[in-house]
Amino acid sequence: MLSAADAALYAAKDKGRNRHEIFEERMGAKSRDALLIEEALQQAIANNEFQLVYQPIVEARSRRLAKVEALLRWRTPTLGAVTPDRFIPIAEDNGLIVDIGTWVMQEAARQAHVWSMRPEGPIRIAVNVSAAQLVDPDFIDVVDRAIAAAGATPSELEIEMTERVLINEAETVVRVIDTLHEKGLSTSLDDFGTGYSSLSYLTRFHLRTLKIDRAFVSGIDHDERSLALVRAIIAMGHSLGMTIVAEGVETETQANLLADLGCEYLQGYLFSPPVPADRLIAMTLPAA
Repeated sequence: MLSAADAALYAAKDKGRNRHEIFEERMGAKSRDALLIEEALQQAIANNEFQLVYQPIVEARSRRLAKVEALLRWRTPTLGAVTPDRFIPIAEDNGLIVDIGTWVMQEAARQAHVWSMRPEGPIRIAVNVSAAQLVDPDFIDVVDRAIAAAGATPSELEIEMTERVLINEAETVVRVIDTLHEKGLSTSLDDFGTGYSSLSYLTRFHLRTLKIDRAFVSGIDHDERSLALVRAIIAMGHSLGMTIVAEGVETETQANLLADLGCEYLQGYLFSPPVPADRLIAMTLPAA
């Protein structure tokens, strides 16, 4: 009975929390899978099982490489490749996301320093952070130590967060964002429009970059309503002094439309999937 209740609990969390679920047999397999992932996560950092891959973000007009987004990948000997949508929610539930986030920050800072030695100059790396990290009292120290240990500079890192992060502990988040800016780091709001969208977030949290979710970008070349919505988001972001990144760009038509709308940066498989650091440097995208 306890096992069934635990399976129903996981199902409720998967569907957004603040709800109940009645146990069904199919939940049992999913619960066992979650338990295996949780156990494997305990040793993932010590066993050096994580890897960062990087997806280019390019200037909309010139198509020159402007910065990259760091994305976490995990391959374990027992479970094989585990996708982020499977292990990140579990890491957030059991608190391991803070330790994983610390590793990501350290690795991103190390890579930023490596790239800063290139003749073409540094490449800024955008690092995703969770709500638990952002409200952790040690978060700013974690960032400072990662940058110092790597020999990087704050301007080489960008802290990226989703709307979900901004909901709770608002006063703490405001202070953290302001402190990051004072130290020379940039900030961005990811997946805008897909979570708990509120225009008040954009006025209260002085983020530097607004990222339009792929759900809106995918329709701009055939749906007038999607195009109108993206046009409005870009205009709103600009009026607040933010730069705009469009995610999920897959066609030249989409890229050209976004550039014509004044979107500064583009990200998507049209330019490159997420790749390891060595492959990114080997690509033909010119640096900005």
